[in-house]
This record gives sequence, structure tokens and C-alpha cells, in this order.
Amino acid sequence: MARFHSCNVLHLGPDQRRVWQFDARNAAFALNREEAAATGQPLPTALVAKNWRSLWQRKLNVAWLPAESVFLRVAHLPKSSFEETRAMVELQLEKLSPIPVTQVVWSLHVMPQGLGNLQTVVVVLAERKVVEEFLGQLEGQGYLADSLELPVLDQLRATKAGEDAVWIYPAAGGQKNSALVAWWCGGTLRNINLIAFPENGDRVASLKAQLGQIVWAGELEGWLTGNPAWHLVADDARAAGWETALQQALDTPIQLSAPLRPAELAALTARRATDVAAQTNLLPQEYEKRYRQQFIDRLWLRGLGAVVGLYVAGVIIYGLALLVLSLQTQSVEKQVASLSNDYTNAMQLGARSEVLKDRQALKFAALDCWRAVADAMPNELTLDGLGFSEGHKLTVNGNAPAGQDKAILDFNDQLRKTQVGGQMLFDPKKAEPPRYATGPGGVLSWNFSLELLRAETQ
Repeated sequence: MARFHSCNVLHLGPDQRRVWQFDARNAAFALNREEAAATGQPLPTALVAKNWRSLWQRKLNVAWLPAESVFLRVAHLPKSSFEETRAMVELQLEKLSPIPVTQVVWSLHVMPQGLGNLQTVVVVLAERKVVEEFLGQLEGQGYLADSLELPVLDQLRATKAGEDAVWIYPAAGGQKNSALVAWWCGGTLRNINLIAFPENGDRVASLKAQLGQIVWAGELEGWLTGNPAWHLVADDARAAGWETALQQALDTPIQLSAPLRPAELAALTARRATDVAAQTNLLPQEYEKRYRQQFIDRLWLRGLGAVVGLYVAGVIIYGLALLVLSLQTQSVEKQVASLSNDYTNAMQLGARSEVLKDRQALKFAALDCWRAVADAMPNELTLDGLGFSEGHKLTVNGNAPAGQDKAILDFNDQLRKTQVGGQMLFDPKKAEPPRYATGPGGVLSWNFSLELLRAETQ
């Protein structure tokens, strides 16, 4: 059995169309969904259309071909492979087909019952024009069929023919007043015919004449040798009109049997259509190839459309992001422009504040230096000058009598160790030793410089 994920079965009635979807992953063929609507309305796309998912979850679309457009013939051929059986049927096709072979679409179905070394084959024939018109009708509703099947074959397969009997299926031929008649003899299917139930005139006589012709033909061919039992497969509504007329026409009791429900019949069709060995399909090969190519082209176009859509979406998103960032940049630039003057003024005020702080610090540093010099100045020395330069350098010079070298050194050393507020006023590492020069009368001229520690730290 083919690996199908689901199988849809479509029935187009005169006034109503119905779709059954079955789960084909196991042999149960459970009914997943059923849709019914007026004929002509579009089918649910999600139910019947194929997309990317169908590549790994295969879907089979089956359509029931109207039975009134189909001819059924029964043939008994030697048992062989399907290909050999098909070749044998093809050799007899002109004899079996009621229409020219060039205008017919045909297939065959091998019944499970046979006669010894012979197999029973039901040949299904339909006019190509009718099949193409039906496929055009399906295409108009968005349904691309993978297989055209005949539900009456499943009804025949479900028949438990254990005796010589005639099974009559009203409306199985597709028309309300017609019936399919299947003749079973020797445990195998012998013949299939259609009979009409006239609306006017003598119905009993008409049925008796039609069935009599079939009986006579069967006796001539030799497969009808006794009196078969008669079975009517119909619901109560159809049985009411057929049962009485058949009893009067045949003068024999009629056994009434319930037919398969449409959903059950659809499940049998789905199971048979997904069976590779069955190979009963009236869909012309050119349509099958065209539908497959359309499916591939549709996937390519949708994939290309998805790529283009993603590209366009990406471009739009990029453009929107660029626009948002541009607006944010413009907003920031406006804020910067509005704050630039305030920022410049703030920087100027900060610089002025630093200058004022430096001036104030220098003033206090000069006063501290003056006080330190005044406190440390010995009486033996004379101060000639005190200079404060570069904001951190103190220069002191003066005179001293001859022989006051030690006093000059003590003055320099005491001044270098001066503290203000518990902190060294001068940097002891950068202090210079006093310099001397002897003038007239032995007077010493001295000078030295000190580096402010506080000014360098700041």
C-alpha cells in the first residue's frame, strides 16, 4: 500500500457535492472530515489543495465518476500478472467496448473471486469526451483529481455472493430509475447489466422483458443453468418502488439487503485507490502529468513568492528602522544644538571658577609664605627681597654680616620644615641650598628658593 497521509473522496451529485477525508496512514481509514454543500460552490482549499506539506504528507484526491457515463463488462481470463491481464483485455477491447476504441478511456479491476485457473475481470470503459468534461468541472471547483474511481466496484466487492444469485442495486447506475444487475453463478461474477425502471406505462412488463433477455443470454452462453436467488440492495425509500414490481415481474420472493452507507462506500474506495496493486484509475495519463507539473510549478512560484515577500519585508523593516534612527539622530542633534550654548557658557564659567580658585589659593599661599618667612627670620639676617613666582616658587634674598653662614643655613632649614595646618608648606625634595656672595666690608649676600608643596599637589 502506498505511503499516503490522507485520501479525499469527492462525489458530485446533481444538487449536492460531498467530500470525505480519510486517514490513510493505517488500514482502518478513519474518517477525519466530511463536507457537504450545494454543487458549484468552491471546495475548501485547506481540504483538497496541495502545498509544501504534501511533499512529505502525501494526499490523494479521488473523484467518483458518474456511473451513467461508464460501461461495465465482465471477462474471464487466465490468471497472470496485471500487465499480462491488461494486454489480454486490450486485445479484446474492440469486442468489449460499445464505442470506438480511439474515443474511450478504460481500465480494469480484478475481482477476488475466480473460476479455477480463470480470473474474473471487470472492464471499466468511459467515453473520453465525457471524462474530460467531468475533469473540467472538477477543475472549475479547484479539485485536481489523482484518480477517477467507480463506487459500484466497491459495492460489488462488498457483496457476499455464496450462492447463485442476482443482486440488484437501484440508482447504482447513477440515474434514479435505473439499477445495476450483477449475476453471480458458481461463486463468481458472470455478468453486469443496467435495467431501467420506466416512470410511465407497464413497469412490471418492462422489467420482466429486460430481465428475461438477460436470462436468455445467460442460458445461451452457458453460465446460467438454474434458478438464481434474487437480492435487492436498497434502503427503505428505494425498496418501496422496486420490491413490488420485481416480485410481480419475476414471480419469486425478493430478499432485501441494506446498502453501504456513502461514507462506508467512500472508505472502501479510498482503501482501493491507495492500493498500488488495484490500479483501477480512469484518469488519462496526460491529465495526471499536467496536474503533477502544475503542482511542481505552483510550489516553485509559491517558494519564489515567499522569498520575494521576505526580501520586501526585510527592505521595509530596514527602511523603517533607518527612518526611526534618522529621526532619533535628528532629535539628538537638535538637543545638542539647543544645549551647545549652555554647554559653552558652563565651560567658561567652570574655567573662570578654576582661575578664581587658583588665585585665591595663591593669595593664601603667599600669605603663608610671608608668615613663615617672618616667623623663621633670625635677627642676624637682613631680608632684602621675597618673591613668589610661577604660582609655586618662593625666592628669598638678603644680607648678613660676615661670619653668619650658619644663621643663613638654619634659616633655610627651618623655613623648609614649616608646616601649615599639619601639612608641609614646602617640598623638602625640591629645596635648593642657599647661595652666597661676599660684598664690600665682608658683607654676605645670600638667596635661595623653595617649591610650594600645596601648589604642586593641587
